[in-house]
Amino acid sequence: MSERFTKSAARNIFYGGSIFFFVAFVGLTAESHWHIVTQSTDTATLTPSVAHGKRVWEKNACIDCHTLLGEGAYFAPELGNVWVRYGGRDDPEIAREGLKAWIRSMPTGIEGRRQMPHFDLSEKELNDLIDFLEWTSRIDTQDWPPNDAG
Repeated sequence: MSERFTKSAARNIFYGGSIFFFVAFVGLTAESHWHIVTQSTDTATLTPSVAHGKRVWEKNACIDCHTLLGEGAYFAPELGNVWVRYGGRDDPEIAREGLKAWIRSMPTGIEGRRQMPHFDLSEKELNDLIDFLEWTSRIDTQDWPPNDAG
């Protein structure tokens, strides 16, 4: 009785499959990178204030409580669409002032509610953080989150 599946056939299947999936992986990685750079990142409005706002976000560890585009902790609301929730598309100045007032008023001291700590942010830090949140609201998230409430 002859063997149909020889060692050399197994070796050829292994190497052929490895090469095929490696090429597929490299191709999908390149396509993902191209899509991020050319389609989903709003580089036209990526200003120094947006970059500084991201540093404020990171310095104050906002992601320890909030999610941003689905990444982070789930203790506090999603902030990828907070600009939209505050009406930033319709009236940017009112949205900016509302967000500043909200951040400055924390913690409220209301019993039984989750409270955001008080961050002693300068006016520039507040404006840059809000610029960052406005910029993130323009990222193409393919309709995620499914509603404005986050």
